[in-house]
Amino acid sequence: QVQLVESGGGLVQAGGSLRLSCAASGSIVSIRAMGWYRQAPGKQRELVAAIRSGGSTNSADSVKGRFTISRDNAKNTVTLQMNSLKPEDTAVYYCYAESGRRLSDNTMYYDPVWGQGTQVTVSS
Repeated sequence: QVQLVESGGGLVQAGGSLRLSCAASGSIVSIRAMGWYRQAPGKQRELVAAIRSGGSTNSADSVKGRFTISRDNAKNTVTLQMNSLKPEDTAVYYCYAESGRRLSDNTMYYDPVWGQGTQVTVSS
């Protein structure tokens, strides 16, 4: 069983910065992608940014140029640096990871794992 623990949310004024961190622990075999989703009140959960074990990233158009995702594979951590925050970035941010387990035929299957969520509030 793999668990994700997030930290770093909070309240910030528009234009400010926050850093979110997430650490995976437990029975880790391998972790493929890690990343962040967010969900604002009344809206669907959306991908913010993700990073694969090889370092390739993708992010939502709305955060490009403002948010940076990074990862430490040795420590199984992922960080989201959020700059130039806007009120529309207000949401609960969820860390996620694709946690691998080996099947009986020796292939790897990846299960999605979610953190508990951390609130980010940007005031205007």
